[in-house]
Amino acid sequence: MTWLTWRQFRMPALSVFAGLIAIAVVLAITGPDLVGRTNFSDQDVLLQGTILALYLLPAVIAVFWGVPMITRELESGTHSLVWNQTVTRKRWLTTKLGFGLLAAMVAAGLLGWAVSWWASPIDALAATQTDRGMMSRISPVVFGARGIVPIGYAAFALALGVAVGMLLKRTVAAMAVTLITLAAVLLLVPSFVRPYLLPPQTQTVAITGENITNISGDDTHGILEIGVRKQPGAWELANETLDPAGNVADPLPDFVQTCAPRPGAGPPEHGSMETCMAQLGAHGYQQRLTFQPGSRFWPLQWLELALYLAMTALLTWFCFRRLRHLS
Repeated sequence: MTWLTWRQFRMPALSVFAGLIAIAVVLAITGPDLVGRTNFSDQDVLLQGTILALYLLPAVIAVFWGVPMITRELESGTHSLVWNQTVTRKRWLTTKLGFGLLAAMVAAGLLGWAVSWWASPIDALAATQTDRGMMSRISPVVFGARGIVPIGYAAFALALGVAVGMLLKRTVAAMAVTLITLAAVLLLVPSFVRPYLLPPQTQTVAITGENITNISGDDTHGILEIGVRKQPGAWELANETLDPAGNVADPLPDFVQTCAPRPGAGPPEHGSMETCMAQLGAHGYQQRLTFQPGSRFWPLQWLELALYLAMTALLTWFCFRRLRHLS
């Protein structure tokens, strides 16, 4: 059964691993040049490419490994031939799932390690930044392309493809449903699950002209939102202005909204921006920053990996339950 599984799986697997080798060669050539640098603007394309590769890998595994692994046999009827030999249904599915999950996790683990090594100088510099110029490795987009969470993504993607394929029994339809479901999960988890895997930290600071680094608004409505400087290397979840009672001030008080100059209106009604910030502080307003500190990168990595492995186990259980209903 193992030999048969390898023969059916070898071309998709070899294609992916060949692509990983090509990426590794590029990273090995360019990586040493990044050490000791403080400007990585010329590496933006490659940096974005590595992030894209780590998000595309689970999609490729789900659609081209997971779905066809079972669905094509169900469509062609070859599974019945195997079941009529000495191979039981459970052994058939266990071998296929075990082989696929191991290959998927190895592929994602190797690519995640290679990219994390290559980007380590960039991540080290981003961890010291307090502005919004660089994305730290704990930020939502970069987080999924570093460390060990790609292993969880790949395992979940493989199991999802197999489960959807066994449910729909149609390869093309299963590919579409799997891709949509995987994309939805990878988008929803960073927004609604990851921020709360560990309780976020909060910091409340006084509003002054010096510590406010972000002021947004327009010529029509004046200042609509302000922001305090974030923690170095942190993932900012919220940057809110609090009124004297401790409630979120939305919108800001009128005397601040009229600070921004408007076409033909002359100078701001209440003076400079610094004066406006000083007035906010004088009236008892404060700024609250909610964030996950950069030091929580690895704890969050382990927790999210555990989450995806748990979902993988649940999908695997579903596959074995579904196996009873296949003729």
